[in-house]
Amino acid sequence: MNKKIIILLIIFSISILVGCYKPGPGSEPWKASGSNGVGGGTILETPTSSIPIGEVQLTQNPQSTPTPNPTIVLPTPREETTSYTVKAGDTLKDIARRYQVSIDQITILNNIFNPNLIEVGQVLLIPPPTFEDAAPSFKIIPDSELVYSPSNAFFDVAAFVNGKKGFLSLYTEQVDGTTLTGSEIIERVAIEYSVNPRLLIALLEYQSDWVTKSNPPEETRIYPLRYYEAWREGLYNQLSWASNLLNEGYYLWKINAITAWILSDSSVIQVDPTINPGTAAVLNLMRYLQSREGWEIAVSENGIYKTYLNFFGYPFNFTFEPMIPEDLTQPVLQLPFEDNDVWSYTGGPHGGWNTGSAWAAIDFAPPGEQLGCFASRAWVAASAPGEVVYSNNGAVIQDLDGDGFWQTGWSILYMHIAAEDRVPVGTHLETGDRVGHPSCEGGFSTGTHLHYARRYNGEWIAADSDIPLVLDGWVSVGYGVEYDGYLVKGDTTLEAWNGRSALNAIQR
Repeated sequence: MNKKIIILLIIFSISILVGCYKPGPGSEPWKASGSNGVGGGTILETPTSSIPIGEVQLTQNPQSTPTPNPTIVLPTPREETTSYTVKAGDTLKDIARRYQVSIDQITILNNIFNPNLIEVGQVLLIPPPTFEDAAPSFKIIPDSELVYSPSNAFFDVAAFVNGKKGFLSLYTEQVDGTTLTGSEIIERVAIEYSVNPRLLIALLEYQSDWVTKSNPPEETRIYPLRYYEAWREGLYNQLSWASNLLNEGYYLWKINAITAWILSDSSVIQVDPTINPGTAAVLNLMRYLQSREGWEIAVSENGIYKTYLNFFGYPFNFTFEPMIPEDLTQPVLQLPFEDNDVWSYTGGPHGGWNTGSAWAAIDFAPPGEQLGCFASRAWVAASAPGEVVYSNNGAVIQDLDGDGFWQTGWSILYMHIAAEDRVPVGTHLETGDRVGHPSCEGGFSTGTHLHYARRYNGEWIAADSDIPLVLDGWVSVGYGVEYDGYLVKGDTTLEAWNGRSALNAIQR
């Protein structure tokens, strides 16, 4: 089966990472002058009056048009009826979305009278999708305004929010035992998911008026994006959930793995193949937040786009292209542990951050016999030279291009690094220098390990993509099942396995 189709059918269900980042003190600011970009891209400009965004001069021209995108070749819609065996945790809604059909189509074909009553082991017939309408072709934002990228690396969240003097400017919330302001929550979520903070602000305003109104609707005080699930209370949880779905739409669109949008009323809407990944991200999120009529407005020129335009100017004037140059190659990277230590390859390609992002990460467990979460004295080692720009909440982010910003060029995330002995911000690491000890710190983890991932211009780079993750000559290979995969070097192959074995042992 085609790998891209397999990916589409996988349930996004395992959340791993929690962390945050701020540029290290003394970092040299990234700068762009005129049309010259950093990190392989160019900020597109038109000769009109400019508006300063940090060190970057961008232009505002309502008459300019979005960068054309080639029409992609969408997956051929399934034409035959297939079957699915219900597993623990499944809902009919989830199954319908996975197969891109409506709930009604499944219930009618299977004579189900109550869609809330399905049983584990029950075999369901899944009909081929039938489309009720076509989605709009209107482009909402460029890709660089979906990703936390060079185009928005200098945006000052606090200054903008405080200047609007709305409810958000006064909001505080406890996150992981620490009180954060509304601005700090937006910045943290933007960093965790690599999603543009400007977009998060526009979404929040569109859904609840939190940015400009001091007294927004009462029902938004707990659910600011109006997504009403008990475990999604608070600004941090709401924005994290939304960012995950933005990433899901963005990265699935980039691998041509979406053929339809399933709206909240179960309408099946055929996608338009001429939109860009950034726009697909917004369409994917808003289908969960709006009725069909509301969705059509939200993704039009009178929806999110209009709010964004009013706040920040014409979004396509912030375009940074190309985000991923055609000739991009990975820098030389070594395995992230010390010489002679024997680690275990425990996780193949999976989400770089939560479940919606590209499968940018792989996992390694340290030497030893212990299982579960334990204090390891093994050392995670730097894969390449570069400055540590963030070191907190279980995460270390290393900038590899020397400008002090992970949003530009290549960066490495070392996740689940214990606080004890963790390398401090501002440290320049040479290849092989010590980063810290693996642990369970920094989010959900069932055992001490290292979660390792790459980004380029803020975009998660899949470990088994056209730019595969290569460590000391070991090439990451996946086959469409999250966490499964291989490391291949010459004639030697290691298979990812959640345990310790001679079959997944690896040594520098």
